[in-house]
Amino acid sequence: MAKSEKGASVKQIARERIGILFDRAHERRDEPALANRYVSLAREISMRQRLRLSKEQKRSFCRSCGAYFVPGKNLRVRIQHGKVIYTCQECGNVVRVPIQKNTNQVR
Repeated sequence: MAKSEKGASVKQIARERIGILFDRAHERRDEPALANRYVSLAREISMRQRLRLSKEQKRSFCRSCGAYFVPGKNLRVRIQHGKVIYTCQECGNVVRVPIQKNTNQVR
């Protein structure tokens, strides 16, 4: 059977819902349990539909414990040796992200 092309695709609907859930997690960052639940629901949807999260979304939660990051409360950010170091204060997981050099500079 051929897929019907009426309305929005399932993956497009999933992308919209994931975006809504991350927005709600950001709004509720003062309530960690609720923000963490929104992130876990968004991750479940992305895994079920085999969708990748954007870089911004990937870096807004801990991959180890699933906590939504709020800098200063449960996230420590440091810059060291050309890397940004994110440390989760909930579980202690460390993520190092290299700093990209800007190659479009005028000489």
